[in-house]
Amino acid sequence: MAKKVVATLKTGNGKAFTKCIKMVKSEKTGAYAFKEEIVANEEVKDFFAKK
Repeated sequence: MAKKVVATLKTGNGKAFTKCIKMVKSEKTGAYAFKEEIVANEEVKDFFAKK
């Protein structure tokens, strides 16, 4: 399934997007979790700026 996503993003409008991975700390347990999201290139700084 991942191959389909990668192939789709490499063609056409796919180069206008970036896959962002951010490590987020849980307030309840204190454990870290990873948050992944595919965002437009212009919104990458906003993704990492918000909590």
